[in-house]
Amino acid sequence: MAPDDTAPQPARDHKAFMDALYWWGIPTLFRAPHDPDPAACDIALVGVPHSTGNGTTERDQHLGPRAVRDVSANGRRVHMHFGLDPWNACRINDLGDVPLPEANNNERSIERITEFYRAIDAAGTRPVSVGGDHSITGGILQALGGAGSRLTGGRKAAILHFDAHTDAFSNMKHFLGAEKSAAHWASYLVRDGHVDAHRSVQIGIRGNARTLDWLQPSYDLGYEVITMDRYKEIGADSAIDIMQQRIGDHPVYITFDLDCLDPTVAPGCANIEAGCNGFMVDQAMQLLRALRGFNIIGGDVACLMPTKDSPNKITSMVTMSVMFEMLSLIADSHFRD
Repeated sequence: MAPDDTAPQPARDHKAFMDALYWWGIPTLFRAPHDPDPAACDIALVGVPHSTGNGTTERDQHLGPRAVRDVSANGRRVHMHFGLDPWNACRINDLGDVPLPEANNNERSIERITEFYRAIDAAGTRPVSVGGDHSITGGILQALGGAGSRLTGGRKAAILHFDAHTDAFSNMKHFLGAEKSAAHWASYLVRDGHVDAHRSVQIGIRGNARTLDWLQPSYDLGYEVITMDRYKEIGADSAIDIMQQRIGDHPVYITFDLDCLDPTVAPGCANIEAGCNGFMVDQAMQLLRALRGFNIIGGDVACLMPTKDSPNKITSMVTMSVMFEMLSLIADSHFRD
């Protein structure tokens, strides 16, 4: 949040200094003003404290939004690579958390998420969200993509999907009882007309495979899949070229599961994959920045597990950094002079 320009300079300096202390003041995301009205901002920061879409296996993910609020005052204020101060380029507010009074009912919670984001879409505001398990992306894109969406002009959304897993599970209708689950969203969003898989890329895939054909559902749906093995083979430049050509000028949503990162840099995430190296932070940032100038309608970071994080809260800080990258991409593409 920018200092009050009407205050004397020493007071502005003192406020800017204090706002950078994570343990002081009201912990909004990045110290952004709290305003629940999506029409009052250009970029909406949102917490989605939902964890029943992971079918009881990793349920502390609902604590993610609060954990990021607690550390994000220390986050970067300017984007040196873009030469951008996003807080002065546009209006960025913390809308608070999606209310989920039926939190143990996954299907009702997903619909609550969709209702919340329909209001954001109707305002023409671009959301950057923190979860919550990865089922939140299904709820969000039911509102932002496809018929009736203002942000996509009624078109299906493309997605850039960072993950160790495809989340296109299709051989069972549910995951431990959750139907619109963290394992299903990448499938049902395509079938229901919200996402165009033929414009979308899943990258970083390296999960603990249970069957030899575990990638087939993604291929059948039309996704371009860049596994970690393929990424290592072709390199970052070729991966970026595939992403950019695939997405083109289509409205794109970025969803980032923290388990795409190597466990050494993001230990506090659900469904951790330690059997082979994931992305290092700089590699992930390079791929994200490749969407500079694209029509980004929003993004989310999912699967933070604060109760599994290291004492220095490194995974919460990494989450904060990925969120900052997303909001900077949006501010740079849509709102800077």
